[in-house]
Parts: sequence; structure tokens; C-alpha cells
Amino acid sequence: MDQEHRTARSLSVGFVPGVTPGKWTRRWEERLPDIPLTVFQCTEAEQLQVLRDGRADLSFVRLPVEREGLSLIPLYKELPVVVAPKEHDVALYDDEVPLSELAGENFLDPEAMGGAKTGIEVVASGAGVMILPMSVARLYNRKDVVYKPVAGAEQTQIGLAWLTERTDETIEEFIGIVRGRTAHSSRQPSVQQEQQKGGKRAGNDGAAPGRPGKGAAAKGGQGRGGAASGKGKPGSSGRGAKGRGPRRGRR
Repeated sequence: MDQEHRTARSLSVGFVPGVTPGKWTRRWEERLPDIPLTVFQCTEAEQLQVLRDGRADLSFVRLPVEREGLSLIPLYKELPVVVAPKEHDVALYDDEVPLSELAGENFLDPEAMGGAKTGIEVVASGAGVMILPMSVARLYNRKDVVYKPVAGAEQTQIGLAWLTERTDETIEEFIGIVRGRTAHSSRQPSVQQEQQKGGKRAGNDGAAPGRPGKGAAAKGGQGRGGAASGKGKPGSSGRGAKGRGPRRGRR
């Protein structure tokens, strides 16, 4: 099934770990129950691949990403945290841990560990610490690790991406929901379609009455003409009567 036909009947959305798309998918199901929506989680390594191979029409991605051929809307920034073994000194901090206090630590790369989930397991073993978005640390949290916000660490950001060449009304509808447009927003394709349909109905409804209207106007013209003619007749009759009266008188 080609992409155009598939997106006309359904929508597929991927998302990286830490993103919770529930509020958007619920709104979609409330507004467009006739268009099936499939949502699935993918790794950061495949967050763009799911778009290119057609598994997803849109993808919630973690920036930065390669943007060639891509349309993207930045959404929100994520709070960075340091994940460390439970007995690590970061557990002593009540609030944020300054990044400078982590100098000399063995920082583990989530990608090199095969993903954040496996990385946190390695952290729990005492092999090092890891900086992750808080949403991801919460998702894979374990009892044998601790995480604290890091002051001075670079923030990551979540965005909504799709292939520019595949943009259509179904994709635009989901984008509008994510942007926070209401169900009655004139910028939503579904609302524009309803307005167009309403305009066509109004045009069709107005055409029929227009014809009798012209007839009514014609009748009205005849009525006015008849009235004028009627007035003319009594007037002519009266003038004629007056004209004849004097002639009879002269005779």
C-alpha cells in the first residue's frame, strides 16, 4: 500500500523513550475516531529511520538530528540528571549537583552501552555515572541507583519530525493537536473541510431559492405594471368620461 493511501486511512507515530504522547493520542481519538492511530516506541538510533522506511508518519525525536528532507517542530527541553550508584556521593545533595562536582567521574555513554536501560544497569554495577534526561532516568529507574538534576549540563530537547515530501492533511491534523489547536480551530484541516462543505451547501441551498426569487421579482414587476396599468385605466376612463361629458353638453 502506497504512503498516500495509507495516511489517508491511518496514522502511525513513533516516539523515543521518555516521551509520553498520551495526551495527544487521546485528543486524536476524541476528534478523529474514524482514522486509526498507531503509536509505538523506538530507540534514539532509529528515531529517523522509522520515518524513512515508512513505519511512522511522524516521530517524536530527541534533538539534535539530521534535518535534511525533514520538517521539525521543537517542543520542549528536558532536565538533565546524573544517574549514579545508590551509595554515590551525589545522593547527599538535596537539590542540584553542580557539574563541576562530577569532575573526574567515569561518564558512561548510553549509546555505547546499547541504550539508556542497559546503561543504567551498568551504572548500578559501579562502573561509572551517566547523564540522561530526567524522563528517561525515571522510565528506567532502579532501586540500586540514584539520580539528581545537574546544574550546568547541556539540556536535550524533544521535537516532532516528519518527512517534508509526505506532508498531507492527516499529518497536519496531528501537528495541530500537538501545537495545542482546539477542535474548532480554523487552522485544522478537518475544520477547513467542514467549512468548505458548509459553503458548498449554502451555495446549493441559495441557488434554488434564487430562481423563484427572480420569478417573484418578475411577478412583482408585473404586479407593479398591472397596478400602474390599473391606475392608468381608471385615469383614462375618468379623463375619457370628462371628455365625453362636455361634448354631450355642447350638443
